[in-house]
Amino acid sequence: MPIIEALITWAHLVSAAIWVGGSLFIGVVLAPLLKTITESAEQRLAIMIRVGRKFNRIAIPSLVILIITGIYKSSNLLIKPELIFSTNYGTILVIKIILVIILIGIFIAHVRIIRSQIEKKIESKEMSNDSFQKLRSTIISLGRIIVIISVIILLLAALLNEGI
Repeated sequence: MPIIEALITWAHLVSAAIWVGGSLFIGVVLAPLLKTITESAEQRLAIMIRVGRKFNRIAIPSLVILIITGIYKSSNLLIKPELIFSTNYGTILVIKIILVIILIGIFIAHVRIIRSQIEKKIESKEMSNDSFQKLRSTIISLGRIIVIISVIILLLAALLNEGI
């Protein structure tokens, strides 16, 4: 039924917009802005952690919707394994699936690093400068990797949509 297919595509696109758009906003707009309105790296990181937690309330459901709708949209190919490695579409889909799995793993690691105990240590300045800098660097690196992988996945989705 075309309306159902259109709604599934719409849910997929809206979820992608939330996931990628929100991640880009945090990294490209919010992080630089915080440098101009906060006094310390500790304050910036504490705010970013709070924003990240709020964002995850919509980002995680969006990621789940992306995965479910993505599986649905590719189910025709997935039930015919002989087509997976014999077509460009199948090869791109496999690469996309691998990147999604990697993305989920990195996202889980990113979220686990920023536990509430860590946030409290940052805010109360109980963390050594060396530990803080290492944590900050890890969080920033993982965030960048998440955004880069997400954008690559969007490119692969566009290729799949065009039947390449």
